[in-house]
Amino acid sequence: MAMADMKPVAVMVLVQVVYAGLNIVYKLAANDGMNLRLIVAYRFLFGTAVMVPLAFFMERKKRPKITWMILFQSFCSGLLGGSLGQNLYLESLAMTSATYASAMANLIPPMTFILAILFGLEKLNWGTGAGKAKVLGTLLGISGAMLLTFYKGVELNIWSTNLDLLHHHKDAAAATLDRPQTSRLLLGSLLAVCSCLSYALWLIVQTKMMETYPYQYSSTALMTMMASIQAVAFGLCTERDWSQWKLGWNIRLIAVTYSGLFGSAMSVTLIAWCARKRGALFTAIFNPLMLVLVAIAGSLFLNENLYLGSVLGATLIVCGLYAVLWGKGKEHKMVNNVLPSKVSIEPEPTVSVVIASAPDGTHIDHPKVHCTQSNDPN
Repeated sequence: MAMADMKPVAVMVLVQVVYAGLNIVYKLAANDGMNLRLIVAYRFLFGTAVMVPLAFFMERKKRPKITWMILFQSFCSGLLGGSLGQNLYLESLAMTSATYASAMANLIPPMTFILAILFGLEKLNWGTGAGKAKVLGTLLGISGAMLLTFYKGVELNIWSTNLDLLHHHKDAAAATLDRPQTSRLLLGSLLAVCSCLSYALWLIVQTKMMETYPYQYSSTALMTMMASIQAVAFGLCTERDWSQWKLGWNIRLIAVTYSGLFGSAMSVTLIAWCARKRGALFTAIFNPLMLVLVAIAGSLFLNENLYLGSVLGATLIVCGLYAVLWGKGKEHKMVNNVLPSKVSIEPEPTVSVVIASAPDGTHIDHPKVHCTQSNDPN
């Protein structure tokens, strides 16, 4: 695989590393008693504060005029990938469990695959090796994610840091997140599915937007701005206690700063760039990788146990990811090989010029220009 092909892969792996860290700081802030809806609001406020000046200075000379269609796409992007998608996920997390919500998030790759086919962004091509690799790789990744989530097996003592950032909050958090009431499970499941659908639609909108407005800094700035307005409005409607909005020099400030700078500003910009380069499915297929990284981070920093199921699931996820990347790489090479051949077989135009008799006897000599001289002045 060439370096140019490795760059989008490295970028999306970096995004999943950032999202794994985001999962950790979410847990720490929630255990500190912070309303998760306020984290979403602050996340996009901080992201907007970074991206607006960055987009202004980086793309001010080449950025075209913003149209109403771009604003509409930005609003939808901020809603689906920002305020609505994040709050749906956190609400489903509260109504079900962390394990269940994580498992449901693995519906994002197949949902994105189906939507990308419906919107003409991907072709199934089941008759080709690349098409089979994409489908089988997607299914393999989902299977690995489910295995990692639901199967434990024997405990593996690979390393031991004896580091637990949650401290005494762990038991209370586990009781809150992992023991949902039966009456709320159905609604929580529905919200989790809606969250996955929202994220998949966001990837489609992001890909479409980058086709007509290929400026990742400006598009990210518009998205975070729209998402911050929506999230703050929702936060004000649900949390009237102003003391909850205050940020001190504690884990809450760290959480909103990390989520705003890295979870929104940096990650959304990188996702927008990858969506423009490789499409929606390429960005979605890396999502199960976050489960592997969270399992490793939990074992290192939260004193969580690492099990055989985690290792087996991680192996399947990596194999599925490689299969999809192989399929996408084959398709990318086919497109690059077809385009030059189309250009080369097009005949070069021949120009015929009829020249009236000129007193100075002007003559044109060019292999692609045929001159026909006429003595008729009319």
